[in-house]
Amino acid sequence: MEPYVSIVIPIYNEEENIPVLWGRLSKVLAESFADPAKPWEVVFTDDGSRDRSLAMLMDIARAEPRVKVVEFNRNYGQHSAIFGALAEVRGQIIVTLDADLQNPPEEIPKLVAKAEEGYDVVGGWRQGRQQNDSFFRTMPSKIVNAVTRKTTGVKLHDYGCMLRAYSRDVVNAMLLCKERSSFIPALANSFAKRITEVPVAHAERAAGESKYGLWKLINLQFDLLTSFSLLPLQMLSVLGVIISLLGVAFGVFLYVYRLLHPHNSPDFVLTLFAVLFVFIGAQFFAFGLLGEYIGRIYQEVRDRPRYMVKKVHRAE
Repeated sequence: MEPYVSIVIPIYNEEENIPVLWGRLSKVLAESFADPAKPWEVVFTDDGSRDRSLAMLMDIARAEPRVKVVEFNRNYGQHSAIFGALAEVRGQIIVTLDADLQNPPEEIPKLVAKAEEGYDVVGGWRQGRQQNDSFFRTMPSKIVNAVTRKTTGVKLHDYGCMLRAYSRDVVNAMLLCKERSSFIPALANSFAKRITEVPVAHAERAAGESKYGLWKLINLQFDLLTSFSLLPLQMLSVLGVIISLLGVAFGVFLYVYRLLHPHNSPDFVLTLFAVLFVFIGAQFFAFGLLGEYIGRIYQEVRDRPRYMVKKVHRAE
């Protein structure tokens, strides 16, 4: 029988968390999905781990036939790892979950129940995060959420939570997309008709270090801007017009002032330099943003695969 619920979990150097994760997850699945009419499966993706994560996942797969392990040949990143697992899932409701246990597996039945009401996407909305994460983690998340709401037009509170449920149709649509840079929550919303979110618990990372540093958060921000919206390019055009008008207005002001005060003209050299630096800074910003778009176009034109699967491990 085909699975009814599929759990997708990307793994990268999580050997300290895997035993606790599997213990809690398997208990939740056994208790909440014991109905034979709603079988389950779990698909892990080992995203090029350098510790014992892959060996531990393979041990789980050998002991549990409902578990698969997708092994990548190297590290490609969280979203590619999720795509690698999505290509293997067979369930009607697909739930994504991080391995760090910040979002408890015990919340999975809540998302599945909401998806059964007919929603295409059910997002998790992390509660109590201000107490568990530092300012330097929550502030970038707020920026990402604000940008994503603007670019997608879907007003959800928490796009950074990877504890989410998707319908089979939405997952099939996402798998047809071949772009290399993709933010899954925003991509899913572009194919969904009914979208909602539910409050979920949030805890500190159980063990290990976060895989999302400052540079990855910045790169994620550029992915959002350049993959889902032309707004930055449109804003550059508006900014260029405004700067041009300001420059003309300033020139007219200088001309009129010299006509009215021919013997008392102040030295505007420093002011002109300041204005010049503003224009130069705006130009460099525009060139950088255009470079982001051109660089992503270059990546897409090369049409390289998003990831390479070395092997899919499952029980014999």
